[in-house]
Amino acid sequence: MDSEIKEEIPVHEEFVLCGGVETQVLKCGPWDDLFNDQNVNRPKLLIFIIPGNPGFSSFYVPFAKALYSLTNRCFPVWTISHAGHALAPKDTKILTTSEDANAQEIKDIYGLHGQIEHKLAFLRTHVPKEIKLMLIGHSIGSYIALQILKRAPELPVIHTFLLFPTIERMAESPNGRIATPFLCWFRYALYVTGYLLLKPCPEKIKSLIIRMGLQVMNLKTEFLQTNILQPFCLAY
Repeated sequence: MDSEIKEEIPVHEEFVLCGGVETQVLKCGPWDDLFNDQNVNRPKLLIFIIPGNPGFSSFYVPFAKALYSLTNRCFPVWTISHAGHALAPKDTKILTTSEDANAQEIKDIYGLHGQIEHKLAFLRTHVPKEIKLMLIGHSIGSYIALQILKRAPELPVIHTFLLFPTIERMAESPNGRIATPFLCWFRYALYVTGYLLLKPCPEKIKSLIIRMGLQVMNLKTEFLQTNILQPFCLAY
């Protein structure tokens, strides 16, 4: 697809309080508030992307733009970050809602169960009930999408697409039996090392490291996630 066309597609970034945690949402298309937009052009379908791990929604911007363009710009494409995987920049306004699902904190929100409830809380409070949903899950996001179908059958989901799904019992596989105990202990060493090395590191250095890494992977993003290297985000 032509890169110039992609650049013309509007992408709106906002941070909302969901389950008691600030959450980045990237909205592709001109619609940023489906509740207050009551005109005749309000879409009847929302394409909702649930990322893999790490759950940085900014990595999915080119994919979201392509989807938006291929659907003739008729439907918004939203991508949500995982709880704890994106921190709002300093002085950024965090949008809040009085709805119970968002106002109430989710128990163990950084665990797998909590991440599922986190996505359910967002859909229930930020998407009108009459708007149909198309879920797209990538990797572990596929498992979350399936759990959304199971836990909330009342949501108007018409299609679910699973990209490179992580839905099997990996810990019970031969390799999983070896890797799981090791990784469970190794992560604590990673937390301590990450905190000692990255906490005092200037933001300019972190930004440079991330840009170099994205260039090596041939990835371009409009929303640079310097908090990828924040010890707080690495911990989850």
